[in-house]
Amino acid sequence: MRLDWNDAREIAIALAETYPEVKPLTVRFTDLHKMVLSLPGFVGDPEASNEAILEAIQMAWLDEVSD
Repeated sequence: MRLDWNDAREIAIALAETYPEVKPLTVRFTDLHKMVLSLPGFVGDPEASNEAILEAIQMAWLDEVSD
């Protein structure tokens, strides 16, 4: 699967599977950025993210682990 910055839900699922011990709200955006870049299949431009995108990913991740 190829992931890009606009794939917040799919990125959130991948983060939940890759980092099951991490609480999403404890992750700083700088660290979240690095975590997303390291996901298998992530092809997005590292410079194309912004705070709004990272917040959407973080909230989707929180939603994913809260279910």
